[in-house]
Amino acid sequence: MVPLVVIGIYLAIVVYISIFAFRQGKSTGEDFFLASRTIGSLVFFLSLFATNMTAFAILGSSGLSYKLGIGVFGLMATSSGFVIPMTLFFIGTRLWALGKKHGHMTQVEYFRDRWECSTIGTVIFALSVAMLVPYMIISIKGGGEVLSNISQQLGPDGKMVPLISETIGCLIVAVTVTIIVFFGGMRGTVWVNIFQTILFLLFGFVAVWAISRKLDFGEIIQKMGESKTENALVTRSKIDPWFFWSYTLVPLSSIMFPHMSIMCLSARKVSAFKRTVVVYPIAIMLIWLPCVFLGVIGAHEFPALLKTGKTDGILLLMLAKYAHPFLAGILGAGIISAVMGSDCHQVLAVSTMFTKDIFQYYGGDKKYGEKGAVYFGRGFILLITVIAFVIALYTKESIFDLAVRFAFSGFAAMSPVMIAALFWKRSTKWGALASTLYVGGMLIGFYCLSQKFAIPIDAKTPFVPIWTVAEKVVLTIYKNGDIRFFGMHSVVPMVFGSAIAMVIGSLLTPPPSKATIEKYFPLNESV
Repeated sequence: MVPLVVIGIYLAIVVYISIFAFRQGKSTGEDFFLASRTIGSLVFFLSLFATNMTAFAILGSSGLSYKLGIGVFGLMATSSGFVIPMTLFFIGTRLWALGKKHGHMTQVEYFRDRWECSTIGTVIFALSVAMLVPYMIISIKGGGEVLSNISQQLGPDGKMVPLISETIGCLIVAVTVTIIVFFGGMRGTVWVNIFQTILFLLFGFVAVWAISRKLDFGEIIQKMGESKTENALVTRSKIDPWFFWSYTLVPLSSIMFPHMSIMCLSARKVSAFKRTVVVYPIAIMLIWLPCVFLGVIGAHEFPALLKTGKTDGILLLMLAKYAHPFLAGILGAGIISAVMGSDCHQVLAVSTMFTKDIFQYYGGDKKYGEKGAVYFGRGFILLITVIAFVIALYTKESIFDLAVRFAFSGFAAMSPVMIAALFWKRSTKWGALASTLYVGGMLIGFYCLSQKFAIPIDAKTPFVPIWTVAEKVVLTIYKNGDIRFFGMHSVVPMVFGSAIAMVIGSLLTPPPSKATIEKYFPLNESV
């Protein structure tokens, strides 16, 4: 019960913070959705980082490193530490400047004004929400796994039994997130994230220290290096080079995530971006390095877990076995803080988009006013959380695979749309539509292939070729459902195909009016 009590205290604190923020807020849309664009540098970094760190970063990274080894750090953390700060610096700052200048609150609002489009903006909105829901699911699912695993105790039959089921755990996380966002809005979300980010930044080192008191890491790594079956886990030999480098495109998704873009629009000054770019790679290392390392150690300590397919829980198993219950509770709270930090922003982002891009755009604010828009946004928070919660209960896929295949790849493939809108005068709404439809079609196509050619978890073969041309394997499916294109991750054809669709669609159609182009690309440009 000790870990659960500690986590309960943590949840009570974050709920109190959100209610306090509610008392400090105003009843305007800009205040509820963007905190009146007053987010300072330190708060901006802490909240932006929390926005991008989910169950994927802690549970997913350790679960994948359990299977693939230490190379997972290079696979995602190294590329993220370089690509994400660059996208924030070159794309985020321009989006912030234009949003502040013209009053935009969402990506779609910007796209509609930039390309003089209406229905096409709605199509982009629909795809963005459809791709964000899987990301919300992994947050709820990850929180449920944490509470279930950390509450396990020895049953009368000698087996470990959780006091809290995954279903109840998911419900607790969903309800807490709903309270934070419903009452606090953007201000409550970022205040909670200040507390949460500090907590999960400390998580890695405390977890490594706690577990190292019971295990000799040096001896374990030496044994793994000498073992024929475990040697590949302490090298990069389990990861194909082409697959490894193809992951460099995945972090392009960061700037296209609605919650990341909305956070960029909420900054007070452009200096907030500069400091974030410097600190972000360091923070990535602080989170990913200990999680990946402990995942590899867990592969040695709990080898039987691989047969179950539930490798996302390896960190929790290690904490339960090697950490003091009180410390396990604090570390469990650290994991949940990472889960909820991003989920809060995702829920708020979807609510903001629906309110601004659908409700207000189609005349709802004229009928119900500014307060009506805020009430509508709060109502949508309840609706979208319930939908994500229900889907999370029936999702069997691992956190890492669910995030990369449906959320990261999809939003990375939409990055050419954002880049074209910000930097290419000749880009058009039809190019954006072509790119959006291509991305949506690819996601549906890859999902159908993964269902049709699914490989049982107990199958001896790790992959099966599904399309061969002139004895050259073009498409391959793996056990986890990954579809690889010439050995590369599916994000490669998605990103390049999206860019080509954007270029061709724009060149074949007339550009926006001269007034609109001069509005966003003035001769004496100051943004």
